[in-house]
Amino acid sequence: MRAEPLEIKEVPTPTPGAGQLLVRIEASGLCHTDIHAARGDGPARPTPPFLPGHEGVGIVELVGPGVTEHTTGDRVAIPWLGHACGTCDYCVTGWETPCEAQQNTGCSVDGGHAAFALADARYVVRVPEGIDPAEVAPLTCAGVTTYRAVKVGGVSPGDRVAIFGIGGLGHLAQQYAQIFGGETIAIDVTEEKLALAKRLGAAHVVNAATTDPVAAIEALGGADVAVVLAASPRIIEQAHASLRRGGRLILVSSPKGSTMALPIFQTVLKGIRADFAEVFRLHAAGRTRVMVEPRALDDINSAMEDVLAAGVPAHLLLLP
Repeated sequence: MRAEPLEIKEVPTPTPGAGQLLVRIEASGLCHTDIHAARGDGPARPTPPFLPGHEGVGIVELVGPGVTEHTTGDRVAIPWLGHACGTCDYCVTGWETPCEAQQNTGCSVDGGHAAFALADARYVVRVPEGIDPAEVAPLTCAGVTTYRAVKVGGVSPGDRVAIFGIGGLGHLAQQYAQIFGGETIAIDVTEEKLALAKRLGAAHVVNAATTDPVAAIEALGGADVAVVLAASPRIIEQAHASLRRGGRLILVSSPKGSTMALPIFQTVLKGIRADFAEVFRLHAAGRTRVMVEPRALDDINSAMEDVLAAGVPAHLLLLP
């Protein structure tokens, strides 16, 4: 059954409590996870009413009692991990992302698709000077997630890296793989996205709508690393089949139905929070380009439809 459209409403501006910040949102990226949360068809199912959005960037307007990490006027990014317990085994070892008591921005706590948002001061990330907030928003999720994928994949100079799905995440994964020294192969079904991959330095492109990607990659000698950004289980299987012996399969997307079948094993990669500083430093140094398409926040419903229809070549951004 089709979900009801989101409502654009005026609500009271919240007041920060102890340990919280009130952030005036400048830009908020639209991620597939936001759409699944809004429609209640993903693994994370929030209870309405709620405000989606976990790629918010903005200026600290008010500081709640006890906050020492940030001050009024700071520009911060509000990521998916909105809060963690701080006392479990994961948290005390600095690996909060698997915390079973975590709260997630735009899901279990209100997010950034709004003019203002509350945030836990311990989990927002300060944005370096000189970076456009419209470019930071996608880095808050798409950037740090794909950077972590490439890093965990052990990409090293000379590795052939196949990127399955060029778009809001894929165009960043490709750039990070190239920064690590990889020879990138971009795989997608639209020529517009493959043209983007070429502009960003892909060594090879494969249109999977007209060419068998497994055969094309095998003809190049196979992939040392395959990074999957598409949600189709079939694409995951193709990525696995494209690997050379000893290759690494890195899954970033969540497969439709939350299941996948591989002939050898399943791999789940977790833990991304510690990589924010590196992602922001790379962008501040001009090493990455973030391709965004801005839309008004009032147009969120049509924006969601365009993302689901793969009608946006890069990352869609919502502006209050």
